[in-house]
Amino acid sequence: MTRLVLGSASPGRLKVLREAGIDPLVLASGVNEDVVIAGLGRDAAPAEVVCALARAKAERVATAVHHAVAADCVVVGCDSMLYLDGQLYGKPESVAGARQQWQAMAGRSGQLYTGHCVIRLLDNRIAHCVDETSMTTVYFGTPSPGDLEAYLASGEPLRAAGGFTLDGLSGWFIDRIDGDPSNVIGLSLPLLRSLVQRCGLSVAALWAWNASD
Repeated sequence: MTRLVLGSASPGRLKVLREAGIDPLVLASGVNEDVVIAGLGRDAAPAEVVCALARAKAERVATAVHHAVAADCVVVGCDSMLYLDGQLYGKPESVAGARQQWQAMAGRSGQLYTGHCVIRLLDNRIAHCVDETSMTTVYFGTPSPGDLEAYLASGEPLRAAGGFTLDGLSGWFIDRIDGDPSNVIGLSLPLLRSLVQRCGLSVAALWAWNASD
């Protein structure tokens, strides 16, 4: 059976997969995101940036998979960033940075981009490598000053791209979205299904592994 390897330590991505019937093997990539972004140049489009990061993560993890797993598996790499006012935002580096980010987002909309890369390993060799980006528009509410400070104190914004997540405490402050909700959490199930199919698999093949485990 084909095993799915998630090249990310993101709890949100793991949750999306588990709720969709897959319990993946998790291997964090350890990729230096700043180095990858610097190599793209300042004019790189948001979709290009997150896709390059996802690909770098998937490629790194694909080289680290145990040979027994690499006999038949798919490695999934992802990266999410928020695009607002012509700038991409990843995870805030500090509470002060998260506060400033939320003050800029409040009452406005931004685009959450998530790059996806799927590498199919067969007999310890790369059989397929495909990547694509999904985008969802997020409309933010305006939290009260007290609510914002309580949210910042929770530590959640420092663990999430753009300083927010749809399935956590900040869900209270998201008015609506246009697009795929799972993409906002960090992994688009519709796009992943398409990429897996392009690698010659169906999602049912991944369910079957979990059913027999």
